[in-house]
Amino acid sequence: MKIQIIPSILSADFGHLQDEVDRVSSADSIQVDVMDGHFVPNISMGPAIQKSIRTKLPIETHLMVSNPEKFIDAFADAGSRRIIVHGEALEDPLPVFEMIHRRGCEAGLAINPDTPLTRITPYLDAVDMVLCMTVFPGFGGQSFIPSVLPKITELRKMFKKDIEVDGGINFETARRCVDAGANLLIVGSFLYRNEELTPQQVIAKFRERFP
Repeated sequence: MKIQIIPSILSADFGHLQDEVDRVSSADSIQVDVMDGHFVPNISMGPAIQKSIRTKLPIETHLMVSNPEKFIDAFADAGSRRIIVHGEALEDPLPVFEMIHRRGCEAGLAINPDTPLTRITPYLDAVDMVLCMTVFPGFGGQSFIPSVLPKITELRKMFKKDIEVDGGINFETARRCVDAGANLLIVGSFLYRNEELTPQQVIAKFRERFP
């Protein structure tokens, strides 16, 4: 499967957000991380910020929120191509996936590092992708949790669609994730806060490693 590089603008400079988006125009898409201060201990951005972004790249929205069904329409209206919700936030996610698909978006299902695959296996046929968090969601710049790798490998055996990883992704951890079965790489701090390489250079080097 094609390896895709997806910058997370959570690590961007919000004071120059459009410029930061322009700096990653060679990526495959852009991720907008939405936090509500309840499901995760942080607050980030809402649909108005997403709607203000001008880009030709597809936008995926990662809803790290309680009651994500309340936000589907707003982010679909703000231009989401894919909307990802957390399995931990929903007792029955199927109605939410149906909402997402009715809005013409792809539906994604995210799980935290300590969530077993059994929590989501009943719903795999209903989603377009699965996001395996490789850190606990809430803050950028965290260290990669290697114990997630066997979960990715096990998931790949039963799931033939896109598998995404998010958290602590750099050249070395990306290789480990791809070898385990992931094909969508969310890159945040390593891309936007790299002291040696520009965002475009980081993306180019990922392309060299994962042609």
